Amino acid sequence: MSLDNKQENEEGRSGLGRRNFLMAAAGTASALFSKSVLAAGNGPSAAAPLAPAPAGANQEPLALEGGRPVRATKLGANFPGPLYYDDREKTELMDVLERRAPFRWYGIGPKGGEPRKCNEFERELAAHQQTRYALAVTSGTMALYTAMAALGVGPGDEVILPAWTWYSCYNAIVAAGATPVFAEIDDSMDIDPSDLERHITPRTKVIMAVHITGEPAEMATILEIARQHRLKVLEDCAQSAGANYQGKPVGSIGDCGIFSFQECKTITAGEGGAVVSKDPAIFERAARFHDLGQLREGHQKMLGGAPHFPQLLGGQFRMSEFTGAVLRAQLRKLDRIVADFRDKADRVTKGIQDLPGIQFRKSNDPAGAVGSAVYFRVAGKAQRDRFIRALEAENVPAMTMEGSVILPVVPYIEQKQNPNMDASWPSFSSPSAKALKFGASCCPRTLAIYDRYVGVPMDPTYSDQDVADIIAAVRKVYGAMIS
Repeated sequence: MSLDNKQENEEGRSGLGRRNFLMAAAGTASALFSKSVLAAGNGPSAAAPLAPAPAGANQEPLALEGGRPVRATKLGANFPGPLYYDDREKTELMDVLERRAPFRWYGIGPKGGEPRKCNEFERELAAHQQTRYALAVTSGTMALYTAMAALGVGPGDEVILPAWTWYSCYNAIVAAGATPVFAEIDDSMDIDPSDLERHITPRTKVIMAVHITGEPAEMATILEIARQHRLKVLEDCAQSAGANYQGKPVGSIGDCGIFSFQECKTITAGEGGAVVSKDPAIFERAARFHDLGQLREGHQKMLGGAPHFPQLLGGQFRMSEFTGAVLRAQLRKLDRIVADFRDKADRVTKGIQDLPGIQFRKSNDPAGAVGSAVYFRVAGKAQRDRFIRALEAENVPAMTMEGSVILPVVPYIEQKQNPNMDASWPSFSSPSAKALKFGASCCPRTLAIYDRYVGVPMDPTYSDQDVADIIAAVRKVYGAMIS
């Protein structure tokens, strides 16, 4: 649920990524709202009560139709992690350089010090996410590959995943030789628990619950279904680091969780990933798979006992000390970044929630979502596209559902391509796998949901004026279009 480079969505139904909105934020006087609308300060309680005019009242012409835009300059939503870089990341990096220990397991002598950044990051991530173990890897994609191995997924198995997620989710399943089975999403944009059971067969092994764009999936129902059918649950938390569900951090709820720390994620070192679990057997398999099948002394100490498995076949997905150093500093800022996101999203939502008939994205846990975007529903694709163009003309960023792809309609997936590029690959060689129908026919509800949502990306560093301008622009366009 990656994972990496999620902003690089395909055109059309694949969505518009945040990269389209990486323009410098600049505040100017709002045409409809003044700074007095929002109180000074950055805390969630800092917003003054709003007294907005009704939608459509004293309506100025839309900028799309030649009117004056709400903002004189473009507002952009930047990737959050680098916005919070400071001397703490620099200090952590300099420590690696001074120790001459860039490899996580040993340094160089006689002056080289012992490496420790990845070990410390793993320990602190496990504590933050309330899991027993955390494993640092090179990317969110490799975290998914590692999780497949750790959960024992292989030829003959099926993994249920949402039709709306990132390529890496599908690719990791196929690379393991298993068969991906797509389920619909609901208006939370996460996998729809009510669509799971019809896809469960004797071959189903794992349900992949992807927490999309900061919104936790409905884990209580997913876990109940999984327990009934004795299935494992993998949480893809790549887009939702810092989110919670019913008071529990994402990644700590299922059998295993993965994170991505690529550029556009909540915290970042440019690249990086992690696997988390409370299960020692899952952790050991993950640790071995990510490091050529061996179990290093550091991870053996984390397990606190004799190994469960002999050496296994594995890859090489070890995180470097440079990456671990930056992520250690970033992890300590995660709660602050999420709080800033939530503050901006809450204030925008409150500023437009009185608009007649407005329907926001469904939330499975309003208090636990990251708040990286505010989505609301419109009549259909034509109105969605015009709404987005109108908001952008007001110099406020807008987008379709972003950060993922409707996978079943991607040509290489619809055609069931595999690494061998022939029919022998086990993912699609069985009669049941051959009978699976990909393409638009397997996800009509997902396609319909995608066509009906307008999103406004949040930036955790938005100023009060930026927030006021977003509210003003949405109210202006909504009043002109929806009325």
